[in-house]
Amino acid sequence: QVRLVESGGGLVQAGGSLRLSCSASGRIFSFNTLGWYRQTPGNQRELVASVTSGGFTSYGDSVKGRFTISRENAENSVYLQMNSLKSEDTAVYYCHLQTIVMATQYEYWGQGTQVTVSS
Repeated sequence: QVRLVESGGGLVQAGGSLRLSCSASGRIFSFNTLGWYRQTPGNQRELVASVTSGGFTSYGDSVKGRFTISRENAENSVYLQMNSLKSEDTAVYYCHLQTIVMATQYEYWGQGTQVTVSS
């Protein structure tokens, strides 16, 4: 079983910064994609950013140029540096891991961490 534990959420003023961290433990295959999604009440979870084990990154349009995702493969950790935060960034942020083993896709979610940006 894979477990993802997030940390780093909280309350910040608009224009400020926060850094989220996520640590994955358990049986984790080397080739995987780690990412961050966010969700607000009544809305679907949306991709914020992701990074493959090879270092390829992808970002949601609303965070490009403001957020940076990075990972530490040796520690199975992923980070999200969030700068120039806006009130619309307020959401629960979830860590996500996706991997494919013998043609079967597996995905895991963290418990979520609240990010609140005050205007």
